[in-house]
This record gives sequence, C-alpha cells and structure tokens, in this order.
Amino acid sequence: MVQEISESTKTKSYFWLSNYKSKLRTADEAVQIVKSGDKIVMHGNCAFPMNLINALVNRKDELENVSILHALTVGDIPYLNPGMEKHFIHNSFFMGASARKAVNDGRADFSPIYLYEYPLLFSKGAIKPDFAFVHLSPPDEHGFCSYGVEVGIIKTAAENSQTIIAQVNPNMPRALGDSFIHINKINYIVEVDEPITELPQEKGDLTPQMQNVYTQIGRNIAELIEDGSTLQMGIGIIPDSVMKFLDTKNDLGIHSEMFSDGIIELVNRGIITNRKKKLHAGKTIAGFVLGTKKLYDYIDNNPSIEFHPQEYVNDPFVIAQNHKMVAINSAIEVDITGQVCSDSFGTKLYSGFGGQVDFIRGASRSDGGKPIIALPSSTKDFKISRIVTTLKPGAGVVTNRADVHYVVTENGVAQLHGKSIRERVNEMINIAHPDFRDELKHFAKQNNYI
Repeated sequence: MVQEISESTKTKSYFWLSNYKSKLRTADEAVQIVKSGDKIVMHGNCAFPMNLINALVNRKDELENVSILHALTVGDIPYLNPGMEKHFIHNSFFMGASARKAVNDGRADFSPIYLYEYPLLFSKGAIKPDFAFVHLSPPDEHGFCSYGVEVGIIKTAAENSQTIIAQVNPNMPRALGDSFIHINKINYIVEVDEPITELPQEKGDLTPQMQNVYTQIGRNIAELIEDGSTLQMGIGIIPDSVMKFLDTKNDLGIHSEMFSDGIIELVNRGIITNRKKKLHAGKTIAGFVLGTKKLYDYIDNNPSIEFHPQEYVNDPFVIAQNHKMVAINSAIEVDITGQVCSDSFGTKLYSGFGGQVDFIRGASRSDGGKPIIALPSSTKDFKISRIVTTLKPGAGVVTNRADVHYVVTENGVAQLHGKSIRERVNEMINIAHPDFRDELKHFAKQNNYI
C-alpha cells in the first residue's frame, strides 16, 4: 500500500507521506504496547479490525483484565470465546449473536444505553480509553482516512482515546460526511488487504404462512408512509417487507442510524430522492451500514450519502427536524397497554436499546412524524401471542407506553397516542392474533381495563 502511495507522489508531493511511513508497524508490533488493565474501544459492526484483534488475542497469556468496548459484534470474535474472560473483559453496548452467549453466560458485560448517548460517554469523559483500534480507508491526497462502514460510534471514541492504532485497508470504502481522521492523529498504522466483513440479509426458515405475515406487516406500514416522508430503515425482515410496497411513493428520504442494501434499488428507481427533506436536503444521513460488498461499493465516495457520529444522527432533537419522519422499529413483545420489550426474553438479555427510543421520540416531535413499532402478532409457530397481557418477568421496557404512537401487526394498526388505557387495550386486542383475543379480553376485564 505504501508503494502505491509512493508511486502517486511522482506527480504530487504529499507532505504527510513520511509521517505515514514512520508509523507503519506489523499488527504484532502495534499491539505490544497494550498492557494488563488497559481499556480499548474498537471499531465494531462490520468494521472489526481483525488483524489487530488476532494479534492481541495471541498475547492473551501476557494479559489480564484488558477491557474491550464496542457495540454490535458481527462474526466470530475470538476474545469472546470461553476461557478468554480472565484476559479480556468485554463490555457490549448492543449485543450481536457472538456477544449474546458470552453475556448470558456471565463471561461478558452489557451496558444498556440510548445509542445517541453512547459516544457521549467518551466525549464527556465518563469512559477514558487507553486505545482505539480502528479500521480505515487509505489516506486521500490530503492525508485523511475515512472511518468507512462505521462512523457513528468509533469516530468520537477514537478522538477521545490516548492512543489510536489503525488498520488501513484499500477495501474499506471512503464514506463521506463527518467521517474522517488525519494520519497525523494516528499513532500506529497496520496495512492490510482483506475483504470487509459482510452481513447479507438472512431470509431464515420462514414458512409460507409466516412469509405472508411479514408481507402484510410491510403493506400495513407502507400505508402509513406519505410522499415526502423521511424514513428510518434498518436491517431485517420487516424493513425489507416495507420496501416491497414503496413503489407508488415519491420523494422519500433517509435519516437513519444505519441502512442496508435494500435502499439501493429504491434510489435507482427514483423513489428515494431526499429532495423533500428539511434537514440535509438531497442527502442520505446515517451513522453506519450493515450489508454486502454491493452496499460498500455504493457508499464509496458517494456524494449523496453523509455519515455522521451517532450523537448527531440519533439525537431526537435532530431527528425531529425532518419533515414527516417515519421511524420503523421492531419488538419482541408488546403488552396490551403499549409497553414495548425489544431487548430481552424475560431475564435473558438479547440485544440492547439501539436507536429505537432515539427515533421513536424524534419522529414523535417531527411535523407529520409517525413513530411505529412493528411485530408479528404471534411466534412463527403461531402458538404464543406476541401481544401479551403482561411482559415476561424480568423483561426490559425499552419503549414505554407514553412514547408509543403506532403498533403494527399483520392484523392492522393500533393508534395509541393520547388514548386511555381502555382505548389502548381495545386497539391492541384488535391487532392481536385471533386465537389469543379472548384470553387478552378476559385478562383486561379482570383488571378493569375494559
């Protein structure tokens, strides 16, 4: 990679190049300065700096109680394996599959927090990392590297770390926006040439009947979306289902903590234009992406997309400035008064707060905004209702009943905002699976809800 940069200096003199070269290390050399008890914040999501991680894990017998912080884990992360807990203390701020087992086994920690507040822990000094491990694009002619597929959390965290070790990779897209770091601010550079981790949308093992359920949920949500709306669209079956029914919409925009491959087709077909946005008109705004190489190629140097730190993207007061902001979020279960659990199965922790509350509250303050919670009315075997009398013991209330405006299932839309408990219960029972409505009504009557 240095040779490539050096060749380009035949026509341009890069003042930063000698500084860049002086910071080059192998991964093994770079992580030698980490000592027991240090605190490391890492690039997460699909941007894990695996060369640095592997080199660090190779030193495990020399290290104890090294704290590692980040949000979503994607793929096999070796310091989360059983037996690593005395060497590495992992603290997850949003659990992926690999961290979930470690947390529930007691081998790792979990910190519940709103996504927009997570980076503020670093900028306000509540967490003071010794190191930031980052995964960057190569520098441009001015010496600036892009944080690439994940800007939202790592940029602020790195800026507030004592030492920055960067894995520089020509495969990392050059994401634009408030998304850059100059090589002068990096302490050590490790050059790699490897694919960026991909996270394609899993289709799962849904039966045709359950596929129909999600299709109807997508149709019901799409009916709430007006022309000119700005959308928060994540990754998963529900966002994908909604996208199938946006063919007739015009001038939609995106302001979302993240997005995936699905928006590319909508942009190409002229459905997403961002033209009617009141904030960042003409631009898709996000903090990170989860997807495939197709998506990474799409965002590379794309002037229609801006990435910003999560404390900006997910700030409810920023979100509220978008006209007709539609926030679409999912849930594990919702009780008949409107309390939303989306981070645990009873006492078993599953994910985290993420951006759900940020966007629910931001959309509720938006002119014409619509905060939406969506879920199937029952489990995939149709044996358990997901509209429940009470949340499971120990279940976390991520979005409280006062924040909930719309709840959508395949059976319709419950509009709860400003409604009494009696009205809410009736609305929720109407969108429950028919097999469970009598049970829900019986409970509601026993408790004088209706």
